Amino acid sequence: MFESLQDGLQSAFKTLRGKGKLTEGNMRDGLRLIEQSLLEADVSYQVVKDFMAAVSEKALGERVLKSLDPDQQLVGIVHEQLVRTLGPVDASLHLTKDVNLIMLCGLQGSGKTTTCGKLSQLLLQNNIKPMLVALDLKRPAAIEQLHVLGKQLGVPVYSELGADNPVTVSQHAVAEARKQEVDVVILDTAGRLAIDEALMNELKQIDMRVGPDQVYLVVDGMTGQDAVNSAAAFNDALELNGVIMTKLDGDARGCALL
Repeated sequence: MFESLQDGLQSAFKTLRGKGKLTEGNMRDGLRLIEQSLLEADVSYQVVKDFMAAVSEKALGERVLKSLDPDQQLVGIVHEQLVRTLGPVDASLHLTKDVNLIMLCGLQGSGKTTTCGKLSQLLLQNNIKPMLVALDLKRPAAIEQLHVLGKQLGVPVYSELGADNPVTVSQHAVAEARKQEVDVVILDTAGRLAIDEALMNELKQIDMRVGPDQVYLVVDGMTGQDAVNSAAAFNDALELNGVIMTKLDGDARGCALL
């Protein structure tokens, strides 16, 4: 996933190792190469700026420059900052109620429906009973896809033929889940652009009327820096609990994750 970033960082470190003696000047040159590697790997500019400020402060200290192996110390500093930026992350689903509601949202084609199936599989492996809810009412193929996934996994799927109000469908689904003694309800919402005010208001209405316990943004790993802007817009509307990044098995840079 981080292959392009890894290649760029290795080149930067290799440049530093070739110096007879490390000074503040050539250390700054190395730091500029690290910054360039981050930007070329599609990391958000603001994240790069904050990241490099933290790394530079430590790397340009007298203790590092005068050590026997300053280049290795720089590797350690960059590694430590990468780990700090990415985590620690609580990946648990916080299932604390009799019926727990999880809502997935995101752009069109980000992989929400497939992620519903993967979440269901994860829950089943932990002896937790899920129910899938089809709320992408504008795309019949999405409803059909959810039913196919449900059948393959042995998971109930709630949908309403001819319905046009996802808020009402989600309310009915929760009532049905209680009857069936379902542990987790997964709401598969329609894909939408963050700038589409009407569709974003629709999400807010579901959030307000049904009150999901967890809201996750599903992000296509191929999206790059635009994923950061989308996450900010969705978070402003819904207060996200987390992000699920998909399609990382392709040639995605994935560095938007940072």
